[in-house]
Amino acid sequence: MFKFKQFTALILFTFLAFSSFVSAESKQVLDMQIQETIKTFEKKVPGARDFLNRTEGYLVIPNLYKAGFVVGGEYGEGGLLVKDPLQPGQPSHFHIAAYYSVVGASIGFQAGAQKRSIIVAFLTRPALESFMKSNKWKVGVDGSIAFVDVGGTLDLSTIDLKKSIVAFAFGNKGLMAGVSLDGSVFTRIKK
Repeated sequence: MFKFKQFTALILFTFLAFSSFVSAESKQVLDMQIQETIKTFEKKVPGARDFLNRTEGYLVIPNLYKAGFVVGGEYGEGGLLVKDPLQPGQPSHFHIAAYYSVVGASIGFQAGAQKRSIIVAFLTRPALESFMKSNKWKVGVDGSIAFVDVGGTLDLSTIDLKKSIVAFAFGNKGLMAGVSLDGSVFTRIKK
């Protein structure tokens, strides 16, 4: 009969094996997934392109995998796109400045697995710089992230968001509500 420590160790081992499997993407594949995720976001959310152009930078996690049975975890990798210095009369341009992984854990009733995409937008330069200076950035400790569910046909470019860091979770059917990354840790990685 399994004891709780053995059960927890089994779940942790399964999650670590799962996370190493999903992190096997090459830099080129991840770059393509990031661009596809941005295109999908802009297609599914009215005003998304204008909104992203107003940010200082945004982190794109194309595939955030969540799995668990009682004890759960989530893992994903992505890239931080940072605004280039604006030239007069030129549109905003972003480049991938760094790559990050995100890891989170949860305890409670849960069973199964799911995948979603996440975009974390930095609306102020100090928020972006604080994130970039840290090799490990924990949600709820180093900063808070407000998830946005604009829903329906509301145009994102018309919303005045008061937070310095906002995020969007979405899948095949559009934006997802009730999502949180509290306690998750973003870590800079090499690709």
